[in-house]
Amino acid sequence: MKEFVATKIPANFSIKKAHMIQLKLSKKIIRKDVLPRKIRYVAGVDIAYSRGFSIGAVAVLDFKSLLLKESKTAVCETRFPYIPTLLSFREIPAAVFAIRKLELEPDVFLIDGQGIMHPYRFGFASHLGLVISKPTIGVAKSPLCGEVQAFSGHDWAPILDKEEVIGAAVVTKEGRKPVYVSIGNMISLETAIAIVKHCTKANRLPEPSKQAHNIATREKRKVQNMLLHKEGLEGDS
Repeated sequence: MKEFVATKIPANFSIKKAHMIQLKLSKKIIRKDVLPRKIRYVAGVDIAYSRGFSIGAVAVLDFKSLLLKESKTAVCETRFPYIPTLLSFREIPAAVFAIRKLELEPDVFLIDGQGIMHPYRFGFASHLGLVISKPTIGVAKSPLCGEVQAFSGHDWAPILDKEEVIGAAVVTKEGRKPVYVSIGNMISLETAIAIVKHCTKANRLPEPSKQAHNIATREKRKVQNMLLHKEGLEGDS
C-alpha cells in the first residue's frame, strides 16, 4: 500500500499570499459575544494525524452538567503539509467534516489551537469560526506569540502583542501550567475565559477539549489498525 503524506507545499501555493489572506480574513472576526442568552451545548474540537490521514473529532457536552451528549469523527487525507502559522489550512477539512455530521447544534466551540493569538490574527479557531459561522474559542497548551503579563493576584493574565491584548493565560488548576485562551470568532475574551473556566473539572484542559482529544486518539488507533490490516492483506496477495 502506497502511503500518502503531505510534505510539500501544493503547486501554485504562496505562503506570502496565504498570510495576506489571513490578515484580510482576520478583519472579519467578530470580537464580541454573539451567543444565545442561555448556552445549552458546548463542543470541543480536536485533530489527530496518522500516516497521511487527518482525523477530526467533535464532542458535544451539555453546558450545565458537562456530560457528553454526542460525538462525531471524520477521516480524510491530509492534503496540506505542516507549515507554522498556516496550520488551519491543514486542519479545517477534517474538523468541518466532523462538525457537519452532528445532529445537535452547539452554541459555542472550544478549539484545540489558537484564535487571534496568532501573528496574523487568524489561527485555527478563528478560521474555523469564520467557516462555520459559530462562536469559537481558541484553547492552546502554549502561546504562539505575544508576552504574558503579570497575574496580579488573579487566575488569568493578559497576553499582549504590540500593545494589543490577543489572549489570556488562564490557570484552570492550581499548581498546573495555564491554558492559553483567545477569541476565535463571535465572542469576547472575557466570556471566552469564563466559559473555559466553567468547563474545567478535574483536568487542566476544559472538559470538551479533553473529550474531543480522547475521541480523536481512539479514532486514530482505529485508522492505524485498519491500515496495518490492509497492508497485511496486500502483503499476502
